[in-house]
Amino acid sequence: MDGPCRLCLQAQRLLAQRRPHRPFFESFIRALIILCAPLSVVLSSISICDDHWLLADNCLFRLWRFCTASNQTGLHCLQDLSQAHVPRLASGMAVAHSVATLAVGVAILVLELLMVSQMCEDPHSWREWALGSTLFLVSFIFSFGGLLSFLILLGNQVTLIGLTLMFWGKFTASFLFFLNAIHGITHFNSVTHPWGLPAKF
Repeated sequence: MDGPCRLCLQAQRLLAQRRPHRPFFESFIRALIILCAPLSVVLSSISICDDHWLLADNCLFRLWRFCTASNQTGLHCLQDLSQAHVPRLASGMAVAHSVATLAVGVAILVLELLMVSQMCEDPHSWREWALGSTLFLVSFIFSFGGLLSFLILLGNQVTLIGLTLMFWGKFTASFLFFLNAIHGITHFNSVTHPWGLPAKF
């Protein structure tokens, strides 16, 4: 009995050595997701009553309107962005708003795909997971494109102090899209190639 038991122990040790450990990159991505998720919720909750993204020279800017503030008239908001005297602001904000809306729509589709892939244990579930992770990356591109367009259009007025909590909440949410996309792709590769074989997505 000693011979077979010794062989079993050696086999278990060999399997333990071959068993892949969670890579540092995947653990780091998970830690960032855990950190950014509550941060995005807190920033959005604090700034829920203030939907403006930028404060510059007594002006408040958001995607669809801007407001001017003074001691005599108080806060005066206008829907016509052309009166802000910023070149191409009205058309650029329309594009930024459309891209941001597409990002939200794609993110909703991604959540549906990921829920279906978790509920249905069939050969196609991993394809839905991979597609959802890829669409998360597309959602990040759309959302970050909207934020970047906003910053480019108002480049002369943008300062780190002038950017509001609402903007940083949107930025954190966009970064979460990116983190979830990378985590989903790395998780897909680690499951489909569990023994450290070359992974191709």
